[in-house]
Amino acid sequence: MSDSIHFAVQSHPFAALLAARDEQGVCAILLGDTTDELRADLKKRFPKQQLLEDENPETLATLKKIADFLDRPDHELKLKLHLRGTEFQMKVWDVLQHIPLGSTMSYSEVARRIGQPTAVRAVARAGASNPVALAVACHRVIRSDGGISGYRWGVERKLKLLEMERKYAKARP
Repeated sequence: MSDSIHFAVQSHPFAALLAARDEQGVCAILLGDTTDELRADLKKRFPKQQLLEDENPETLATLKKIADFLDRPDHELKLKLHLRGTEFQMKVWDVLQHIPLGSTMSYSEVARRIGQPTAVRAVARAGASNPVALAVACHRVIRSDGGISGYRWGVERKLKLLEMERKYAKARP
C-alpha cells in the first residue's frame, strides 16, 4: 500500500479549502484562511506520508463536491472516508456523521450515544481533532444550553454553516 496522499486546494468565499485522499478514501477536508495555512496543517497531520499536490481527478472531484456543498448545503456531503483515530474518536465521529442536515446535537448527547455520558470534554476534543470537516459534522455539535462553543475552523464559520444548513433544510420537501 502506498503512503502517498494526493491533495488539492481551492479558495472559496466561505474559506480556503483543502481535500486530501489516499488509496482508501478521503482522509482530510480542511478549512482555513489561506491555502498555505492548510498545506502546513496537512503536513502536521500526516508527517510520514508523501504529500502530492496535483491534479488527481478523484481529489479534484472531492474538492468540487465540498465547494458545491458550501455553495448550496441542501444535501449531506457523502464521501468515501478513510478516518484515522482512536477507538473513542471513531465512535464520536460515527455519531457526528449521523446528525441530520439542519439539526444539532449537544456534546452531552453525543457522549450518551457512545455510552460514556461523563465524557463530554473528551467528545469535544474528538470533535476538534476531526480531520474531515463537513463530512463528519462536528459543526453540528453545540452546548447543552444551545450555545455555540469552539470550532476548530472558527466559531464564525460554525455559525455560518449552521445558518446555511438550517435555511436549506427548511426549504427541502
